[in-house]
Amino acid sequence: MKASFLKYTLDFKRPGGTSRGVLTQKDTYFIVLEDQDRMGIGEAGLFRGLSWDDVPDYETQLHRACRALESGKPEPWIAFGAYPSIVFGMEQAIRSLASSNPFILHEEAPFLKGEPLPINGLIWMGDLSFMQQQVTAKLEEGFTCLKLKIGALDFQEELGMLEEIRREFSAGDLEIRVDANGAFPVESALDRLKELSELELHSIEQPIGAGQIDQMAELCARTPLPIALDEELIGCLKSEAKSELLKTIRPQYIILKPSLVGGYSGSEEWIRLAEEHNSGWWVTSALESNIGLNAIAQWTSTLGVDMPQGLGTGSLFTNNFKSPLQVRKGSLHYNTGRSWDIQKIYKLCT
Repeated sequence: MKASFLKYTLDFKRPGGTSRGVLTQKDTYFIVLEDQDRMGIGEAGLFRGLSWDDVPDYETQLHRACRALESGKPEPWIAFGAYPSIVFGMEQAIRSLASSNPFILHEEAPFLKGEPLPINGLIWMGDLSFMQQQVTAKLEEGFTCLKLKIGALDFQEELGMLEEIRREFSAGDLEIRVDANGAFPVESALDRLKELSELELHSIEQPIGAGQIDQMAELCARTPLPIALDEELIGCLKSEAKSELLKTIRPQYIILKPSLVGGYSGSEEWIRLAEEHNSGWWVTSALESNIGLNAIAQWTSTLGVDMPQGLGTGSLFTNNFKSPLQVRKGSLHYNTGRSWDIQKIYKLCT
């Protein structure tokens, strides 16, 4: 078997604003396995500036991963625990090669049999007019759950926009989640959570910056609005450390991005520990191409989820790969009437 990797740059259709800056492109990597006439492919979805494995020797580690895959050892990703995105890419590639269809990684997934996954509509940061335009468009597309990025504008302006949405749509008609990406000052975070809670929001992701364990624990203990940990999980790689983090902070939810927390194996460990500590969870993509998103969606479908997941990012890029993934009426569908752009993918990989 031959293993190799290649770099691919995804171009955003329009700049994506977050509290960490504006995104116009995103680099990702594909691990490709070739064995006689079969091919397997997995996406190592490195996220610059956020991934734990965003390190100078990342491509050197990908070379190591390819040699490990060629060795034929079972579960070769075990030696790459410090490189969560590479672990996920390796897991996908192995499943892809073993399948009769390189894009079917979980044959048992209800998603592949026509059962859609409910997802939230993602609203990027921008000026208020731009954010309101996005909200209107998502509602017209049939979404009943929206996730708004907040924290870059004046808080009172953002609060005012949320109040406008809530005046038009009750909590029973529209679920609203917000993601601060750690932008709130610690000293004013609780007051902001109290104001936001009056709008009957579902939850807020990462209100303060990661690494402030005691402050986050106090917020989770006192908050009137459920808190979901996101960036807090990044770099927490050992089982004991994960358990201690959940025991100390006691979050209402955790957010699982397989590319950032060690793929299927890392995510499943987080799920087990979260349930032991009475924390809820849901799965979110991390701006992967449709190859990685497809892998995440199929796996998520096997988990028996019923709440909206964060898997609506496939349409963000101009040069994504044509696939059966399709967003309709607030859900992600696997449309068997649409095919993968196999020629483009094979040309890229050979």
